[in-house]
Amino acid sequence: MTITSPASRLRRLTTDETVSGLVLLTAAVIAAVWANSPVGDAYRDLTSAVIGPSALHLDLSVSTWAADGLLAVFFLVVGLEIKHELVAGSLSDPREAAVPMLAAVGGVVVPALVYTAVVATQGTASELHGWAIPAATDIAFAVAVLMVAGRGLPLALRVFLLTLAVVDDLIAITVIAVFYTAEVDLLRLLGAAGAVAVFAVLARARTARWWLLVPVGLVAWWLMHESGVHATVAGVLLGLTVPASVPDDGTDSRAVRWAHGVQPWSNGIALPVFAFTAAGVHLADGLVDPLTSPVALGVVGGLLVGKVVGVLGTTALVTRLTPLRLPQGIGVRDLLGVGLLTGIGFTVALLIAELSFTNPDEVDAAKAAVLVASVLAAVLGAIALRLEARRARSDDMNEDGVPDGPLPRIGDA
Repeated sequence: MTITSPASRLRRLTTDETVSGLVLLTAAVIAAVWANSPVGDAYRDLTSAVIGPSALHLDLSVSTWAADGLLAVFFLVVGLEIKHELVAGSLSDPREAAVPMLAAVGGVVVPALVYTAVVATQGTASELHGWAIPAATDIAFAVAVLMVAGRGLPLALRVFLLTLAVVDDLIAITVIAVFYTAEVDLLRLLGAAGAVAVFAVLARARTARWWLLVPVGLVAWWLMHESGVHATVAGVLLGLTVPASVPDDGTDSRAVRWAHGVQPWSNGIALPVFAFTAAGVHLADGLVDPLTSPVALGVVGGLLVGKVVGVLGTTALVTRLTPLRLPQGIGVRDLLGVGLLTGIGFTVALLIAELSFTNPDEVDAAKAAVLVASVLAAVLGAIALRLEARRARSDDMNEDGVPDGPLPRIGDA
């Protein structure tokens, strides 16, 4: 009989995709309920409380610390996962990754166009700044719903969704760095790049010493924060410097090991705290008024309609007009559920909502829309996946002329 320690059980729980998604949802629900309760002022006092050394320009509110500081931990994991996928994973062979990569581009561009079209006809010029809000996909939530609702469907769907979400994250990170940075201090930005370079050297050493890596990483984060570029970009850059080649002995690469090491901190602390500080939307006039604003309508339309059209439409066009095909065992029809799941914006969408506007009403409207659209996308995506799992399947779902044969399924032991 194997006895596991409480720490091991906690680590296993925080790395479980379904559990981490539920923890995120719970934190968001608690924040939303508290913010709109009779003691909602206490929530706003807590999240707006300023802490940190002013000498380093780090006297920030709790909510800013969560968005700029803790979320950098999440983006560090994203960077490590992207590096693994680029070197040894789903992005290592462009031919296999081409369809989900192109689907990701469609899933970013079309929602942005939907938002822009809605706001341009009904809103103001300042509200157009939120065009990127519906472009982001929340990996943790989307994969969690897929693994629960997609039982019986080919496991290749998970790889497709992960590949799509990774590329989506890369685009979102680029968008944040390019379009949501007001002024850039080039000297500090160069300093951040130098710190990242030092981190890269230390990360490639035969023996990686955490007591050197952590301070250098913090310096890189601080300099990025001071440069005007959103500090979470530092987390991604640091993750991308870590070696991801598989060692000769067949063990996991350093990028994979570090991702597994940091993930409990990301899933168990960073993401729930950010969700708690970001999801407390104060709905003084109820839910209906914020959700009828142009910003909210654009976000909901982008996440629920734009994502599905972008992902499904791009995939259908690519597989019909080019030699590219989906992986064995899955067809375009399977991607209705996946496309809906990509409408679960949440983490990055909430971050972009905060960066898009200075008007609190616009921020609250955008956040309320992200929360409502994400819940609807999760429910509709789960229903679509369950219905698809019950449908008869052909022996050549991707129509490449090669019979699919027996394939691993979601939920197999």
